[in-house]
Amino acid sequence: MIDENQLIAQLQSQDQKNHAFKKLISLYKERLYWHIRHIVKSHDDADDVLQNTFIKVFKNIDNFKGESKLYSWLYRIATNEALTHLKKNAKRLNLNNEEANSLAINNLESDVYFEGEEIQLQLQKAIATLPEKQQLVFNMKYFQDLKYSEISEILETSEGALKASYHIAVKKIETYLTQD
Repeated sequence: MIDENQLIAQLQSQDQKNHAFKKLISLYKERLYWHIRHIVKSHDDADDVLQNTFIKVFKNIDNFKGESKLYSWLYRIATNEALTHLKKNAKRLNLNNEEANSLAINNLESDVYFEGEEIQLQLQKAIATLPEKQQLVFNMKYFQDLKYSEISEILETSEGALKASYHIAVKKIETYLTQD
């Protein structure tokens, strides 16, 4: 396992930046992809957002101060890029957030990269009904199994608020999935 401080030093060193960046991508690409994919739903959109995330990280790594863990900083950038992507798409298509979510779910049904069964599709539909913050908290806790302390660092909010958001999200999803 690589030492995070060592990796940051390499990323911020002009001599080692490119090599260290390749290492960073190999370490975080898959986890960030799935984090983004749960937000934007589409494989192609997730790939685009992931690429934008890594471009932003590459351009801004010298500004990373180490006030949070590196992966928290990466997740925060990925989350913001994914949300920005959703907002741009909604604006471009002249849709509100709810309509954009609905479109994303409909597109998920025809996405050749979506390997879920009917129950996963229903779960995604249920998640799409949640407010943005509850969606983020639920996805990070349920799919990525992140700790509340990690989510707190990524979303820059208190653990108590996150626990409440997750609990409410779970109740709403259960209600959605059990209604006829």
